[in-house]
Amino acid sequence: MPLPARDAQLVEIVDASLVEAARRAGDLLACRIGCTQCCHGAFAINALDTERLREGMADLRITNPALAAEIVLRARAWIAEHGPAFPGDPETGVLGTSDADQARFEDFANEAACPALDPATGRCDVYQWRPMTCRVFGPPVRSTDENGAEGLGHCELCFIGATPEQVAPCEMPVPHELESELLEEIGSNFETVVAFALIK
Repeated sequence: MPLPARDAQLVEIVDASLVEAARRAGDLLACRIGCTQCCHGAFAINALDTERLREGMADLRITNPALAAEIVLRARAWIAEHGPAFPGDPETGVLGTSDADQARFEDFANEAACPALDPATGRCDVYQWRPMTCRVFGPPVRSTDENGAEGLGHCELCFIGATPEQVAPCEMPVPHELESELLEEIGSNFETVVAFALIK
């Protein structure tokens, strides 16, 4: 399925929000190339993230086929290693939605490096097309827990020693409503993980 035209707008808004949050945070935001803690551990991505990654891989197959092939090799190796425990359909890569599947996902591939991560450089090889989770990780982002309580969460390596009063002005707004609209537009609500998106 093609990406909605407004996905470029979503990416532009999020990236600009990150730049501004980083400006306000200064040295309190520790995110740097080569810091790869957030590149380890499987996480769910939605259909919009999946299509963006697939478009990126299609572009790489034209502009840098050697890199595209290397990424696919890493993704296939990831699936070969972790696929047997995948809490969903290992053929399609679609995550299961049952309570049991969701519970299994909590402990799934928690230490595994993302196949998009270049182990030699610590860079993301699909950075331009990375999922929203990757784009918002690091700065303080507002979220709601299972009890309905709101709070600001950020990477544990960032804002070391900062007070809540120092963290709050660095909040990164995220356009969740626009993302939801685009997901409705493509008419799919499946979730998968990065490795499966990279090989399709």
